Amino acid sequence: MSGRPPGPLTLFLCGDVMLGRGIDQILPHPLDPTLRERYVDGAGDYVALAEAANGPVPRPVDFSWPWGDALDVLAAAAPDARIVNLETSVTGSDQFAPGKAVHYRMNPANLPCLTAARPDVCVLANNHALDFGLRGLEETLGALSDAGLQVAGGGLDAHQARRPATVSVGHARVLVFACGATSSGTPLDWAATEDRAGLDVLPELSEDGVERLADRIRQHKRPGDVAVVSIHWGSNWGYEIPAEQIRFAHGLIDNGADIVHGHSSHHPRPMEVYRNRLILYGCGDFINDYEGIRGYEQYRDDLRLVYLASIAPTGAFLGLRMAPMQARRLRLQRACAEDAEYLRAVLNSVSARFDVRIDATADGMLAAS
Repeated sequence: MSGRPPGPLTLFLCGDVMLGRGIDQILPHPLDPTLRERYVDGAGDYVALAEAANGPVPRPVDFSWPWGDALDVLAAAAPDARIVNLETSVTGSDQFAPGKAVHYRMNPANLPCLTAARPDVCVLANNHALDFGLRGLEETLGALSDAGLQVAGGGLDAHQARRPATVSVGHARVLVFACGATSSGTPLDWAATEDRAGLDVLPELSEDGVERLADRIRQHKRPGDVAVVSIHWGSNWGYEIPAEQIRFAHGLIDNGADIVHGHSSHHPRPMEVYRNRLILYGCGDFINDYEGIRGYEQYRDDLRLVYLASIAPTGAFLGLRMAPMQARRLRLQRACAEDAEYLRAVLNSVSARFDVRIDATADGMLAAS
């Protein structure tokens, strides 16, 4: 570790990063666009939908294109750790997982698109990491390792899947534990075993599940460490938080977690500060090819958030700043003032039950307190 003295940490957290399908098609090395979906035949159809909605997308784009203005936000914030939920297999495999309506994969040659954001940890415990079977997961793990990226929630066996990723920051460490709940559509048979690759899958949000994660936190966490539990859970739409999620998140905090990083929903959900620890119940989508798809417009899933959490060396919550973004032409751009206000109002309303207030700041950000 370096000689940096203990001090506040800034963590970048975001929701689902989907670099497959239409995103893969606009990058320099697109895979075969063939899909096995009900309504479209090829990944290029998603590019066409985005172009019909907001104008032409150049092809091929630079690897940084999908991240757009988010990279400037991250450069200015200089977070100590960057954690993303990667919902895309990094593989050339054509072994589509049977029984799934949607499959995401990106060409390993397009991996510089992911590394453009310099993530420290890629969470894999979600319902798309095995879209192309064990071969696809194994190739994903190899590609991410070769790129110097840590993973959490997936591995070549159960031990690896349950092991936390560790980011060293001076005298502190950020430990990232990750699991996927079956409520998010993560299949139970995707769970890693002693002799098979897979994910850390939660069959249910129970007291036993809390205790299992608590045991791991106790095994790995040392004084000065910050423990993040990243969970893929729940439905895609709506702002209501099930009681079981609240109990589970509180149980994790009661047993040593400092941040609960929830994802799976297609739009941002409420947040809570419980016992001076941050809970993000749903971070929403971040990068995907959903642009131009009709339905659920009331949730404005074109609007995204960069979450920048400030954490004391003790793990205590110090503050949360969020940069409102909008997806246009398969690229993130800063949201206009009207859309930023829309996000503020919605988040303020749905988080009020947890006594969290969302305010606008002079620099166009949102702040939670």
